[in-house]
Amino acid sequence: MNLRRAVVTGASSGIGEATVRLLRERGWEVLGVARRAERLAALAEETGAEVFAADLTDAADVAALRERVEAWGPITTLVNNAGGAKGTDRVEDGDVDDWRWMYEINVIALQQVTAALLPSLRAGARESGHADVLNLTSTAAHFPYAGGGGYNAAKFAARAVTNVLRLELSGEPIRVVEVAPGMVRTEEFSLTRFGGDQAKADAVYQDIDGPLAAEDVAEAIVHAVELPGHVSNDLLIVKPVAQSSVHLVHRGKLRVRD
Repeated sequence: MNLRRAVVTGASSGIGEATVRLLRERGWEVLGVARRAERLAALAEETGAEVFAADLTDAADVAALRERVEAWGPITTLVNNAGGAKGTDRVEDGDVDDWRWMYEINVIALQQVTAALLPSLRAGARESGHADVLNLTSTAAHFPYAGGGGYNAAKFAARAVTNVLRLELSGEPIRVVEVAPGMVRTEEFSLTRFGGDQAKADAVYQDIDGPLAAEDVAEAIVHAVELPGHVSNDLLIVKPVAQSSVHLVHRGKLRVRD
């Protein structure tokens, strides 16, 4: 059997956690990475995944992650899932600290982790025939919206990094994949964005007939990396049917018109 060994960042909750669980169910070796060691320990106990606690905005932690992966052995997949949003301010009222945090976690961390683990991915590609860098962006990386300036800017940048990396790895058997989810109801994303205001977080998904769950996006991620090695699913935008676009969301029951 070909080597199937993945590193998944942002693994302590939401899409990252669901991806670790699904990869393990499919027989992959997985190293889950996140800041919260206690949640990672629970995930390891439940799934058998390897785990590593790290703040990916900290260069020293990223260097330690590189050493951990090198000791573990070649990898064939890197899922850059760590990210997040803070605030819904207009550009003129934007909180600079929120904007800086979003850029650090969505862009700088993605670059640092990718650069640190590319040697291990290349080693994995030599052994298995191909490897993958899969970056989680967002529909916010493709469609700007009022009140999303900081998050739009960070995710547009993450999308640009993804596209540039694909060009820079031309000629190597390393696929660079972007998965851009729309409305995904997870326990923390909107809660973080609204500064812990549960009512505002819940209102985002109110009356949506079937918002995505983290497991839905994990299915898309795992499908992309389990395709035959010569097939590259460069971009996959995943939305609930109720979300026709970031600007048009149907609230209420979906039904066939008479």
